[in-house]
Amino acid sequence: MRRMVGKLPDATERLTWGHPTFRIRNKIFASFHEQDGKPAITVKQTKAQQETLCGDERFFVPSYVGKHGWVGIFVDDVEWDFVAELVEQAYRMTAPKTLVRELDEA
Repeated sequence: MRRMVGKLPDATERLTWGHPTFRIRNKIFASFHEQDGKPAITVKQTKAQQETLCGDERFFVPSYVGKHGWVGIFVDDVEWDFVAELVEQAYRMTAPKTLVRELDEA
């Protein structure tokens, strides 16, 4: 997760609520935590993307932020390239346009 986020312009990590959160200019776009005793990642997504993904048992609607479209991902059986795409999408939804352009140019 840290390697994925490290490639995103100005993205930072901060420990919040006892687990790592990943931010762009103080806005959270992803986090790493436990869900039902299993390691999981939570990423910002659209409601449509949430509905599509959460039909698969590897994905879930997280507490608190799920009502806004966020998606939880159990990390014990994931395709990391796909997770990297979701993390980048979450970043793009959160980051200012100038940073998204910088990412596109990189």
